Amino acid sequence: MMIITDSASDITKQEAEEMDIRIVWLKTKFSDGDFPLKTEEDFIHFFDKLAEEKELPVTSQPSPEEFLQLYEEAKEKNEEVLVITLSSGLSGTVNAANLAKQMSEYEKIWIIDSEQAIVTQRFLVQKAVDMRAQGKNMEEIVAAIEDLKKRVTVCGMLDTLTYLKKGGRIPAALAVLGNVLQIKPVIELKDRELTMLGKARGRKGGVKYLWKEYESYEIDEKEPVYFGYTSDKEIGEKFMEETVEKYGLTNYHLYPVGGIIGTHVGPACVAISFVKKKKDEK
Repeated sequence: MMIITDSASDITKQEAEEMDIRIVWLKTKFSDGDFPLKTEEDFIHFFDKLAEEKELPVTSQPSPEEFLQLYEEAKEKNEEVLVITLSSGLSGTVNAANLAKQMSEYEKIWIIDSEQAIVTQRFLVQKAVDMRAQGKNMEEIVAAIEDLKKRVTVCGMLDTLTYLKKGGRIPAALAVLGNVLQIKPVIELKDRELTMLGKARGRKGGVKYLWKEYESYEIDEKEPVYFGYTSDKEIGEKFMEETVEKYGLTNYHLYPVGGIIGTHVGPACVAISFVKKKKDEK
């Protein structure tokens, strides 16, 4: 079984090889050309460059041909293909994957719009990889991913309003005032899109807001909690350690967030993702 995802999952080239999956790369372009985002070092350099540039980089989805090349490879081996893409609310990547399936005229391709990105997209891909290793069939894996994508949630705290301003999401004057007052926006990936949950004063206030959000759900403790960060691993580790201690977590992981979503949120962000219980579970 070939498992394919895209680079909005922030799974690096090396990790993809270790997981035995294939990555289709979204492209990120600054004023002076394309910027690779295939390693953790690339992620670090990306945020350095993002801070220097006046304009945000442009992100473009993969072409159908990039998916088609992988489909043809699988078709030659009569291998089943599972594709888990970035949320359709953030990119047309899933459309490219579906168009490539039509072009391939190969039936053994299952395409899932993850409705997620960054660490939650990564979580779904990792779940598929684990289930493949357990010998689960395609129908079982697809059913599990379709269930989990509706229950997994990611919330994050931005360090600055600057990148929301650059992206045209808030007025410049509001960004300046907010930065002076140390306003930290708190966002959530909901209904396929990044939405504003609220705002807090200072990083401590932002962390408390994320904890409050975490506490508002019944958590499925069978699944791991994923933490994410942009640019500054120490900030990510501190947030993770405080959260682990507060809630007694035993199953958790920390991952960097790259430039596909990082473009819009900027450096020094932290995020937490978790899986909510099924509605019929107590």
